[in-house]
Parts: sequence; structure tokens; C-alpha cells
Amino acid sequence: MSYFRKQIRNRKSEIINILSLLSHLMKRLTTIPLQLPSILLLLLLTATTTKAQEFGGNPPSIKWKQIDMPMAKVIFPYGLDSAGLRVANIVRQMNNAIKPTIGFKQRQISILLQNQTTIANAYVGLAPFRSEFYLTPEQNSFDIGSLWWPEQLAIHEFRHVQQYNNFNIGFSHVMKVLFGEGGQALANDVAIPNWFFEGDAVFNETHVSEQGRGRLPFFFNGFRALWADGRDYSYMKIRNGSLLDFTPDWYPLGYMLVSYGRNKYGDDFWKNVTQDAAAYKGVFYPLDKAIKKYSGVDFTQFRNDGYNHFKEVFKADQSTTPSLNHSLTKSLIKPHFDADREYPAYVNDSTMIYMKSAYDHIPVFVVKTGDHEKKIAVRSVSLDTYFAYHDGEIVYAAYRPDLRWNYRDYSELMLLDVNTGKEHRLTKNTKYFSPDFSPDGKTIVTVNEGTNGRCEIHLINAADGKLISIIPNKENLFYTYPKFYGNDHLLAAIRTKKGEMSLDMIDIKTGSNKYLLPFSHQPIAFPHIKNDTVYFSATSGIDDRLFALSLKDHRLSELKSYNVNGSIGNYEPAVGDNKFAWVGFTAVGYRVNEAEKKDLKWLPVEPGNVRGSLPNFGINALTRDSSTDLLARVKNDSLPITKYLKSHHLFNFHSLIPNFNDPNYTLSIEGENVLNTLQSELSFTYNRDEGYKEFGFDAVYGALFPYISGGADYTIGRQGYYKGANIYWNETNLHGGLELPLNLSSGKNFTNLQIGSDLYYTQSTFQQPYRSMFADQSYTYSNNYIDFSNNIQQARQNIFPRFGQTIALNYKSAISGINADQFLANGSFYFPGLMINNNLVINLAHQQKNKNSVIDFSNDFPFSRGYAAENLYDMNKAGVNYHFPIAYPDAGVANTFYLLRIRGNAFYDYTYATDFLSGGGPFKGTFRSTGAEVYFDTMLFNQGAVSFGFRYSYLIDPDIFGGSGRNRFEIIVPVTVF
Repeated sequence: MSYFRKQIRNRKSEIINILSLLSHLMKRLTTIPLQLPSILLLLLLTATTTKAQEFGGNPPSIKWKQIDMPMAKVIFPYGLDSAGLRVANIVRQMNNAIKPTIGFKQRQISILLQNQTTIANAYVGLAPFRSEFYLTPEQNSFDIGSLWWPEQLAIHEFRHVQQYNNFNIGFSHVMKVLFGEGGQALANDVAIPNWFFEGDAVFNETHVSEQGRGRLPFFFNGFRALWADGRDYSYMKIRNGSLLDFTPDWYPLGYMLVSYGRNKYGDDFWKNVTQDAAAYKGVFYPLDKAIKKYSGVDFTQFRNDGYNHFKEVFKADQSTTPSLNHSLTKSLIKPHFDADREYPAYVNDSTMIYMKSAYDHIPVFVVKTGDHEKKIAVRSVSLDTYFAYHDGEIVYAAYRPDLRWNYRDYSELMLLDVNTGKEHRLTKNTKYFSPDFSPDGKTIVTVNEGTNGRCEIHLINAADGKLISIIPNKENLFYTYPKFYGNDHLLAAIRTKKGEMSLDMIDIKTGSNKYLLPFSHQPIAFPHIKNDTVYFSATSGIDDRLFALSLKDHRLSELKSYNVNGSIGNYEPAVGDNKFAWVGFTAVGYRVNEAEKKDLKWLPVEPGNVRGSLPNFGINALTRDSSTDLLARVKNDSLPITKYLKSHHLFNFHSLIPNFNDPNYTLSIEGENVLNTLQSELSFTYNRDEGYKEFGFDAVYGALFPYISGGADYTIGRQGYYKGANIYWNETNLHGGLELPLNLSSGKNFTNLQIGSDLYYTQSTFQQPYRSMFADQSYTYSNNYIDFSNNIQQARQNIFPRFGQTIALNYKSAISGINADQFLANGSFYFPGLMINNNLVINLAHQQKNKNSVIDFSNDFPFSRGYAAENLYDMNKAGVNYHFPIAYPDAGVANTFYLLRIRGNAFYDYTYATDFLSGGGPFKGTFRSTGAEVYFDTMLFNQGAVSFGFRYSYLIDPDIFGGSGRNRFEIIVPVTVF
């Protein structure tokens, strides 16, 4: 999102009453009376996929290199040459091989490799056209797979590049001509669903490698759980999600439909379909019509056929696994999503600790004794839910962002006392993952994922967090979930650069490796050691199962009982003295299954029989052209590496953005450079009230510790009313400023602080024939602000955080040419309501300006709702709001409008204001209102979240600045399309 749309400050925030300045004879208040219906909310619907961008996210100390090729420019920090070269070679050698299935258009994209963040992610976006790879992989190999992370990102993300290049066609191309890259992004997103973008990219990663998510059973668990429980949700519910029920996201949905389409109708099927859709052939529902054209069946039938293909594949497995896909037992049936219960750990055979995450509660550690759950503590903000337990203590990795640089964040170890619920931070500024205790609890083993791309095992003192030693990693392995085996060895599930996995016995002193299983692309995760046996989860066939490996005689066994209570997959084993627990996925969340050890049946198996290739789930199209398993054939060619200049293409204008907010109608050309350190904007605004035209330029530079902003506006034809006639003048405005954007988030809280100051210079020049009546004027003023926000985590159903504060302080003061100042303090305070998803929100505000002020600054005071707001001398407000959910319809119409939730708000506002009458006497006024608001949280075109509603206000006091009557109705709608 653009800085100009994201930040509170705006170059038009100061509206000067020029007549007051010039004549001193009259005061003209600048607020326009509220009319019915009125537009109260602005909502920016970005059509691009650039939500992951972080403005000014890297410190200036990072230097960049590049590999410049016709299809891509790969940009990476110094020291990551091997990753940059590998990504460049994959893109260069894969590009032509996979073009035939999507199209042959090509435009160069910039790909940035980001190494400072701990988040495993990537994106390709328009507006501007660029991609970023976040190079820290996650620990769970079931989720994304075990391929070397830069390779996995390259074979997935570059397919998005090809999609955007070839979807610039027909009406989508017209939109790009008219509105730039943002126009194409909007047109593409409306015509082509997000499930195709991701499903096609997942197909590509699966097609050109020996793994890919399309071969991982874990990837399909969500749909399998719904099918097993007989839940047949509508297509729109699957597309848009739900606040009540679990729904799989668009990745597996897309892969099932894309892979079925290629398998059934040929490799060029989707190329034909998407080019017709992006061109808007058929105008309405172009993708549905194109599918009908090239498959001969309507979209509903096509979708059901795709589902049925995979249902049959999983149904066939029931012959060898009788309990597979059985519905939940009656005692476990829940009408809606219950909770995710994960990573069980035994205190004793009757007591268990695990993580619990629900839609209406934030993640907590709980202890379960019998059937009773008791909360231990809320978990600090984390990237995953993994933890380890030992003798009354829990250790886990918590997420913390850097104070200033948004691409730099940390994964720090937290130590929690189970008995007291108190925790403390054990390490600081680290990138640690998957910690566990030694047998005596005095040492913690953890994985360190460095910014240099190397993975290490660190041993940490559990008492003070100090580093004890680093285990040598001679073979450049990637470690996941390390565990102590005695005092001299560690055991971990490891990945090689080829993406193969095994269990590794590691000598703590020497770092020497002993591989316990044959290498395979089948994922392994969650090892758990009890006595001389390691229990772990691994893919076998089309399922993820539990295995036990004796560390004495190396005999391997497989848990025979599978999918207890209808759960899908066997994960996260825990072993007590007489009990055994593991986790499976269900339609109502991850569930802990528990059994007596003596009742479990373990079947001896040969490692070579279970460690092999991954399934294709009946998609033979994965192996039927020359690009099959292309990744293994990509050569590490030497490519020229040069320095990338940070000043390259700073003014990268990419989109024309219309913003119609009556009475202002604005067209802006927005720019952003590849490194996202400079955002710029050229704009033209027409004001319908006065008829003036304004030309403007703004820019903000974010590569230094403070943001540096500046800009200029020239306005032609400002209009005022003086002694019965209109007068006209032109204005020149210059401004510059600094802002410190500080992220103080830590532990369980998200905390942000922005401190800034802007300097504005305005010169007014009167047009003929008014120059004889008024002298030209100029003045300078400052705009100083502090914005603070703090809140706890927010669960999925929570309307607002249950505790939080937002406080804004703003002081505007004239420096030269005029006498004026204005101070505003505005704060909202969030508290829990009577029920879990209710919020009590209290708003307090105070605004005061100079008694002898000759200008009026813009009025940002939150006046009592329903009244015409005026900028008075002294205003004080207290407001009380009570927000609550009304219903969760989960219903939509025509694949266009989907209603997730209806919610309400009952409010009471009290404003007390004072001012001075024209004769000099005092004015005092009370403005009280009460009423209700109803909001509709929706999804439009199955893509963008939009909230709108209506408000009824009853005015307890007269509306002396507005219309007559006590009742006010207002519509709350978004007004911006891009």
C-alpha cells in the first residue's frame, strides 16, 4: 500500500480559511454540513498482491548485487551470491520450457532476495511489477515441503511472473493503458480467481520438481477433513472463508481444479481459458464461459468433477486403511470450528499440556487433567505453535519486529513457568526456532537460521540464555526439530540441498552425522524421543503416518491404527509412561488423540519399503512433457554479477489512481522504486465546491532512520465569498517533514509509535481584478504529531482487540505571516464486553485553537455523530461504543457478493464546545447524540474485503449548525476502487 494512502498525514490536511486571513472581518468555518446520504468511510481496495511490501524496510548498511537477464533481474544482498545465482539459473533455464502452457509474452521483473526477516514467504505483485523472496524457511516440512528454500520460491513465484505477463491482453490491457499496472491488476483479479493464480503455481512447482505441494498429503488435509465429516460447503464459502467454520484456502482448491483441468483437457487448456478470461471475452463471468468453451461442461460441473477426482483417490485408500475418512464420533461432533489443539506434552499419564487456538480466543497454553482444561498463559506473538516442555517449564520461539526496519525481525526464545504463568525472554535479537530441553533441563537446543543462509544448531544455557556452543554443520544440512539423545548426541529431521530428508544422529562434540533412514523427498517432522526409541511423522503413500525407530537395533515400525475419530494425518507424537498421544486434523480443528500404549498396534516395516517416491494423486499430467523434473537438470552456470545501485530508477511511476471523495476528485500517478525506499506521487485534483484545480507532487524517502517527506502543490482558482461577491486567488504550497516510525511490539502486544513534524509554506496570489482589494499573503506553519497504538493479539472473530489503546496528539502552529495554532488530542480505549466477541470502546478527545487565530486549520475533531461538525474554539468529547456480532450468514450471491458477518454498535456521544460570537460574547454548546450502527463485513468478487453499513443517530440537543429535526440516517460506504 502506498505511504500516501497508509499514513494519517496528508498534504491536503490543512484547509486554510483565506477570507479570515485577509479581512479579519469574518470567520468562515471550513467543515461542510453533513448531508443525507453522506459518505463516512474510505476503504482502499488494492487489486495488487503487494501486501507483503514493507516501505523502507532495510537498513542503509545493506549493499546489493544483481544478476541482470532479459526475463528477470535478481537482486540480493552481499554475501548471498550462491542463492542469487541459483535463483537466476532456475529462472533462466526454466522460463522457455514452461512458457507453452501459459503464453510466450515476456517482460523483465525485479526479484529481491530478502534475508533479514524470519517469515517464510514470497510474492509477485503488480503496481509496481516486482517480486520478493523471504529467505528464511520454516521448520515444518509437511507444510511447504523440503526443497532448498530459494529453489522452492523460484519454481513457484516465477510462474506468477509468467501469468501477469500473459494476462496483459484484451480488456485487461485496456485497463493497463488507462490506469497502469494497478489497472491491469484490478482487471486480472476480477476476471481470474486467486485459486487459479496459486493453483497453477503449485502445479508448476510440483511439475518441475520431484516434490511440490501437489504431491504432499498434508496439502489436502483440509478438504479431506471436510469430506470425511460430510460437510459440503458452497463454492463461495470455500472461496471467501468463514468466521464460524474451517475452510481450506485457495491453494489446494486451485491445485485440484488446475491439475484436473490439465490432466483431463490437455496442457494448453488453462492457457486458452485464462487468455479468454483476461481479455474479458463474454464480458461477464469470463472464466466460467471460457471453461465451458474449452471443456464442454459448465463451471459447476467442472468443479465437481475436479473434486470427485481427488475424492476417489482418497477413497481408494480405505481398502488398506479401514478407518480412513470415517466421520467424527458423535461425542466429538461440533457444529462449527472448535479449536486447534497442538503439540501435546505429558506431565504425567493423567495430565497433558498443549497449545489451544480458537476463532474467538487468542492462542493459549492449557493444561488438561481428565476432561478439564485450564489456561496456563497466553502465548506471545509467534510464527508457529511449536513448544517443548520439561519439568514445569515451557520453551518456545516468539516473534519480535525490529524497532525501525520492517524487513528485519527476530525469533527469540521465551521461557514460561507453568505453575505461575509468568514468562521471560531468554534470548534477544536472535533467529532461533524449534527449541527443546536437555534431559536435565539445563541446556536448550535450538536451530539458528542465519542471514547468511546457513543453518546451525546452537546449545543455549537455560538459566541465562547465553550461547554454550555451536554444533559444526560440515555437510551444510538444514536442521528441523532437534532433540537431545542422552548427553552426547542430538537427533534431528534434516534436509539436504536436493530437498531429501532423513533422520540424523549428530555427535555434539564433532558434529558428525549418522543417517538413520534412507534419503527421500518424503517429508519427516516432529521427532520425539522416549528411552531408546524415536517417534516421528513421515509421509507414506497418500497419508502422513506415525513411525517408531529403535535407536538400539534400528528396527522401524508403523502405527497401524490410523485416523482415530475421523482425523486426517498423524502428527506431533507425545509419549507418557503408559499413554501415547498424537494430533490429527478434523473439520473442527486439530485434535489430540490419546490411547493406552498397550492398545496400540505397531507393524514392523522395512525402511526401504516406506521411504520412496511421493504420490501424484492420479495427475499424470505432472510427468508428460519435457519440463518434468526440470529442477534436477538446472545447471549452475556462471553468470555476471554486478553492483546494484540504490539510486536506480527511483521515480518508478506505475499506476494512475482515481480517488473520488466528493467534493474532491483526484487523479494521481503513483511511483515506487524496486527497493521500496522512495514513494512518489503526481496528482491533479478538482474541487467541485470551489471549482479550483490543484497540481501536486509528493515524495517520501524511507531508507534512512527517519522518513523524509516533501512536496509541492499549485492551486488555480481558489474561491471565497466576500461582501456579496466571489473572489478568486491562486495558492502555492510547499512542505517537508521528518517522521520516526517506531515498532515497539514485543511479547503479547503490538505497539507502534510515530513521531513527526512537517513544515508548510503557503503563498496566496489574488487574480485580477481582486489584487487591488487584497494584498498577496504568505505564511508558514508547522504540523507536529505523535501517534501511539498498543493492543493485544486479536482472534479471528474478535471485532477489535479485547484490550488496546490508540492515542493521537497533533499540534499545528503558525511560524510566520499569521497568528494561529491548534492542538488536538484524540484517543480510543478498547475493553472486553459482556461476551467474548463484544467490545466496549471509549473515545475521548480535546481540541483547542488560539483565541485570536486568523485562520482555521482543518478540523479532525471527532464531533458527536449526527451533527454538522464545526471547528470551534474549544471542544471536548466523550463517546461510548458497544460493538457486538449479530449474525454470521456465510451466504453469497452470483459469485459477486458474500456476507461473512453482520455486526452492530450502540453508541452515545457527548461534545461540549465553546467559542465567541461575532459581537465578542461567549458561545457554549452541548451536542449529545445516541444511536446505533449496523455493519456488513463482506467479500466482493470473492477477492476483496469490504465493510459497509448504516447509522441512525438521535440528536438529544439541537443541531444549531445543521438541519432541523432530531433523527439522522447515514450510509457508511467505501468510495475508492483502486
